[in-house]
Amino acid sequence: MTHAHPTTPAARRGTRLRPGGGRRMLALTSATVLAPALLTACGNDSSTTSASDGLVQVTVGGGGSIFDTPLQVADANGYFRKQGLKMKFVTLTAATGPSALQSGSVQFYDSSPTAFVSALAKGLPQLAVSTDGLGNPLGLVVSKKFATAHKLTASSPAATVAKALSGSTGGSSSANTRAEAGIFLKKYGVDPDKKVKWVTLPSPAADKAAVNSGQIDWFLTSEPIPLQIQDDGDGVVVADPAKVPEWAAEDAGYGQLVVTQKSYASAHPDIVKKFATAVQQATAYMNTHLKDSNDQTVTKAAQKSLTGAPNSVVQASLQQVEWPTSGSMDAAGWKKTMAFLTSLGTLPSGAEVTTDNWTNKYLP
Repeated sequence: MTHAHPTTPAARRGTRLRPGGGRRMLALTSATVLAPALLTACGNDSSTTSASDGLVQVTVGGGGSIFDTPLQVADANGYFRKQGLKMKFVTLTAATGPSALQSGSVQFYDSSPTAFVSALAKGLPQLAVSTDGLGNPLGLVVSKKFATAHKLTASSPAATVAKALSGSTGGSSSANTRAEAGIFLKKYGVDPDKKVKWVTLPSPAADKAAVNSGQIDWFLTSEPIPLQIQDDGDGVVVADPAKVPEWAAEDAGYGQLVVTQKSYASAHPDIVKKFATAVQQATAYMNTHLKDSNDQTVTKAAQKSLTGAPNSVVQASLQQVEWPTSGSMDAAGWKKTMAFLTSLGTLPSGAEVTTDNWTNKYLP
């Protein structure tokens, strides 16, 4: 199989759905709630063909995170148009995404494995048709005041960071990120339930506001929020997947998914194939062009979803994810991903993924 994240989740953070490696991501990010009135739906299929250009419009939902970048690159580079498609992008949350897909307000949803598996556990007939991001770009950011008081820097060893967090106040806007922080703390002997005071917040944006105001000392979420706080001079990113291998791709087995309804895939296999093909072309482009300093296509595309993030922050966030040349998945990758999700203890009881829930048949 293939965060999230929330929200990541990077994940957030890679979900390699091929033998030998899982990759991950959490789609954890603040987002605006989709207004149904803005979308035209016809039963379970609101895709339409424009008489003016002959393109089929598909509505796509994403979390407003770094993992939406392949969709924006596919649009910017004309990959959707070459497939006869026109993308309409809407920002959703982990809570509203599955329901929007179920209602037909969107035909495709850029989902974290957490959201996907949770939807399956609720009996929603969703189908993963590709993976479009491998990794979990998590950042643990502490306030400037806390960093100074505990002499923490971006290069502080993981053990030093964990020890400093004992007795601190942490912010949590996602069960997954709180659990992932717990994995890190427990490794170094810090009990996350007894040694950390938790403040529950509604979103990563609220986490950011709380750390800036001094309400909390730190929080963990997907990039680019942690790096942006650091860029603003308000905090320091003291842990990331490079420092915490338990969050990283190879250990976590987590990655972002392109998801659709089973009924939509059955009724429109040609559109699903065209969509998956365009997204795979985008991730392959990102794989080969991201490190080219003269090519700003990817950075500009990412900023369509990451409004307000500086170029340097966007580029650093993009580098924390592996962008695959193929969106294929396999059973070994799904097994690793499910083991990781189970270890977090955030999945509904009885949640599982079978070969009926994912397929590579729509990939080129």
